[in-house]
Amino acid sequence: MNQVANHDGRPRALLLESIHPDAVAVLGAAGFDVEVSERALSEAELRERLADVDVLGIRSRTQVSSDSFESAPGLLALGAFCIGTNQIDLDSATRRGVAVFNAPFSNTRSVVELAIAEMIALTRRLTDKSSAMHAGVWDKSAAGSHEIRGRRLGIVGYGNIGSQLSVLAETLGMGVWFYDTADKLALGNARSCGTLEELLESVDIVTLHVDGRPANRRMFGEDELSRMRPGSIFLNLSRGFVVDHAALRAHLVSGHLAGAAVDVFPHEPTGSSEPFVSELQGLPNVILTPHVGGSTEEAQQDIGNFVAGKLVRYVAQGATSLSVNLPPVDVQEPPGACRLLYVHRNVPGVLAELNSLIAEHGLNVEGESLGTRGEVGYVITDLSSVPPGDMMKRLEALEVTVRLRVVR
Repeated sequence: MNQVANHDGRPRALLLESIHPDAVAVLGAAGFDVEVSERALSEAELRERLADVDVLGIRSRTQVSSDSFESAPGLLALGAFCIGTNQIDLDSATRRGVAVFNAPFSNTRSVVELAIAEMIALTRRLTDKSSAMHAGVWDKSAAGSHEIRGRRLGIVGYGNIGSQLSVLAETLGMGVWFYDTADKLALGNARSCGTLEELLESVDIVTLHVDGRPANRRMFGEDELSRMRPGSIFLNLSRGFVVDHAALRAHLVSGHLAGAAVDVFPHEPTGSSEPFVSELQGLPNVILTPHVGGSTEEAQQDIGNFVAGKLVRYVAQGATSLSVNLPPVDVQEPPGACRLLYVHRNVPGVLAELNSLIAEHGLNVEGESLGTRGEVGYVITDLSSVPPGDMMKRLEALEVTVRLRVVR
């Protein structure tokens, strides 16, 4: 798709799902008109609202499909104010030259602290003690209550969250085993397992911290739960669809597992007015939380500032550092007379053709940066003056052009 966009007026941003007010402030200070909504939008609602939006901000519940992108010809960038991006059709975003940004680090600490809190609560049987107290029963028995010191923790997925959890768990006196499909450097005294089965048969607590790729769907079911040691504890703070909840319930009811904590679910309500239903409801040894792993005020504030800042820099300067889908091209200086932003198919000869057109029209290149990722290339060119309309039309007409934009 060939597109030319010049933003001389105020760009429009639509922020959904109660994104932190700091994001509104950052975008507003950069000259955006910002519209906010506390809830997620259905696909039909989203298509209707995107017609004249330059920047979209979402969290985990809004689904952005290929049809959504088709209805938003002016959309420049999309911010996922969370870690995951599996709710976004990234291939469609890339084909249209829409930059996607997320917050891969900002809520790491919050998720880790929740995991530790839940491990302690389940190991000490705090949920049972609290329920008994609310029912008027005073039970001081230590039966079934344990310290987490000396317990063996198994971490499935050793990325940003899993590795930080590894470090904090070790400071609490836990032994740490981990399994990841990629080679990862073990931190501290953590031990890498060659297979998931090895990990499951070695530890007392299993916690999942995997990403939302399709291959992880139902990765943890009857076979994996059966391999866990009797009396183990299970946590999932990653993605809801990676666990077979019916199988998990069966192992909890049978007593094979001592407890579980689940923060994510295969089907989650789009808002507080929609009822929540799960096979795990009603079990006394289960902690259920409404996808709040990263929902601390500190994390949401950090995410709001981080993602909004990325969106501002992309719209104003073209910087794609830490973009999920476009090639990473970073620029530190603001544009001079004119900056040409060119997303194109990654084939030989594009840069030469671009620079030939620039020279043909008598423009001087003051700086140029190029990056590629898969089938897409992205070049930022600072020019001595604004390119004439004829040059822009010729660039736009090239078969390799994905998106063409000028900022100044």
